[in-house]
Amino acid sequence: MPFAFLLALAAVAGATTLTYLYDRDAPLWPRLCAGVCVGLAALGLVGFALASLLGMTAGALALSGVAAASPLLLLLKPERRERLMADARRSVGATKKAGAGVVVFYLAAAVLFWMVFAGAMYETREGVFTATDTNIGDLPFHVAVITGFAHGENFPPEHPEFAGARLTYPFVVDFVTAMFVRAGATLEGALFWQNLAMMLALVGLLHRWALELTRDRAAALMTPALVLLSGGFGWLAFAKEAATGERGVFGLLASLPHDYTIMRHIGYAWGNAVTALFVPQRSILLGVAVAIVVWTLWWQAAGEEPEAKGAGVKDKGRAGRKKPKRGGKAGRETEAPAARDESLAFLLKPFRLTPMIAAGLVAGLLPLTHAHSFVVMMLMGACLALLQAGALMFWKDGREGAGLWAVWRPWAAFAAAASALAVPQMLWATSGSSVQAGRFFGWEFGWDNGEENAVWFWVKNTGVFIPVLLAALALRWRPRLVTPRLLYFYLPFTLCFVVPNVYKLSPWVWDNIKVLLYWWIASAPLVALVLARLWRRGGALKAAAAALLVAQTLAGGLDVWRAASGAVAHRTFDADGLRLAELIMRETPPRSLILHAPTYNDPVYMTGRRTFLGYPGHIWSHGLDHTGRERELKSIYAGGPDASALIASNRIQYVVVGPLEREEMRKYGLRINETFFQRYTKVGEAGEYRLYKTTQQ
Repeated sequence: MPFAFLLALAAVAGATTLTYLYDRDAPLWPRLCAGVCVGLAALGLVGFALASLLGMTAGALALSGVAAASPLLLLLKPERRERLMADARRSVGATKKAGAGVVVFYLAAAVLFWMVFAGAMYETREGVFTATDTNIGDLPFHVAVITGFAHGENFPPEHPEFAGARLTYPFVVDFVTAMFVRAGATLEGALFWQNLAMMLALVGLLHRWALELTRDRAAALMTPALVLLSGGFGWLAFAKEAATGERGVFGLLASLPHDYTIMRHIGYAWGNAVTALFVPQRSILLGVAVAIVVWTLWWQAAGEEPEAKGAGVKDKGRAGRKKPKRGGKAGRETEAPAARDESLAFLLKPFRLTPMIAAGLVAGLLPLTHAHSFVVMMLMGACLALLQAGALMFWKDGREGAGLWAVWRPWAAFAAAASALAVPQMLWATSGSSVQAGRFFGWEFGWDNGEENAVWFWVKNTGVFIPVLLAALALRWRPRLVTPRLLYFYLPFTLCFVVPNVYKLSPWVWDNIKVLLYWWIASAPLVALVLARLWRRGGALKAAAAALLVAQTLAGGLDVWRAASGAVAHRTFDADGLRLAELIMRETPPRSLILHAPTYNDPVYMTGRRTFLGYPGHIWSHGLDHTGRERELKSIYAGGPDASALIASNRIQYVVVGPLEREEMRKYGLRINETFFQRYTKVGEAGEYRLYKTTQQ
């Protein structure tokens, strides 16, 4: 365990130190948040390269830690050490001055997500459990990836449920977990601490990014809540159940019977970001956090937007707000003419080069961390570059400004830096891949709305989010709410809503949410700005702001609370299954090929051994064709005339016969021919599970 802690500390400390090269003005806390996410991604990539050469050995782990910590050499310069200490003192002082609201916000987030991730995977005498509905199938898959690296010598990595096929699923976050396991941590502990660190870092990064964009402290605090408690009008179902049931509101809260953001029988599909994405699909948690670092660097690279005297275009919160000019009707603010003249002037100036190169290097970590995030980052960067070029060509109109290449040079530097790290990863991932790309793409209108009207589907799934967003963009707020600079950064992200609503980007169309999420995150600060502005106007508008915030976050809050409160207890692996996993780990070589039930929760996934055929739902959603192996698996378990030949031709070394296998064969309308397997050597048994060895070696 101390070795695992040192690895994590090396990654975070090294990446935090690097921020002093490109983010000069950040407080220490946001630096640490960036250090957690960028450091873990870098540790995973470096560690994977070294483990591929040296194996998952202590030496490879130690070298990875040394490489991750190498930026600490920058602190050999006294001025950098002094700056670090000054930042630490200022951050402590800033925390004291931030106010009780900010402190309570972060304490509440820490407690809530501690409870959520403590239930994401936990083990008792009865087996391994999860407290999140959506994690039932995903947890065993990630466990299989982790144990494959930690105990199965899975280099080069094969798909954990389809032996022989290249693993193209973004695996860096799971590889880092495997590093911690090999360094002495338990699987349960490694998952918990890594997940909690990434989630709290994401909260801090969202807060800092929203503050940079809006210069509004209230809006900056509301943005993480809008993202992490995302949902729609599903809370109406809760209200109906509380009103018509016998338990009432508090009795229902004590044991929520289901989620309130995903209720497919009544048309709810927009799952809460935490329970539907960040807990079960671990890669996206790290991917989004890294992406927020990139967005923040883009915003900083653009420099400051000109502010007209008296215009009040920056709302800095209660402290330091400028009083707007008044004219015409009493109490009505007017925007200074200078703001209109110079509002787009920043687009004519090149972005600063250093943060753009840093943004490119950070984005380059994404292909094997979270591929969807990498694609979104590169496309959004291209759109922003084109918008800036368009402003230069069509709006300059004789004004002083840089030439086209000068404006595009920072974007070219961003793309080059990203490509330097990303292209080798993409070439490696696609080389020899068995993925059938044609399964991923196709026209499909309305995302996952089924037969329901698309407009109504989005209204009830997103609550008041879209109407408030449109109000931020369309109404003439005085002083201006959405500045031209903010609008420029936001516009490309509308494509993250439009494209997934007309085109399928994955075999399972619901997975388009991985792109839709970026539209939601980019929109959240604008929605928060509206709520913050209404709150400050007091009276009925203050009450309206509070009501809108509650209405928007209540359904997601119910889902997160359900996961945190322990209302759910789904058993993934039973006690006999864990004993079978121990038997397999003890009696079989690491890269053994095992035939077992094609289900999502087979205990073989706990061992890191290779699987002939796992859960078809996972395999299909990853673009692989499982039909041939499925036929062969059924023939083998039925003990057909070609069963022995199929075992030999597929080089299957071990076969599991147990309750899961019997259950899955019944679903196919078959019975296991258990007499057939008695010809093979029985290695051992655990409860009703039997493990047979099919080879003499």
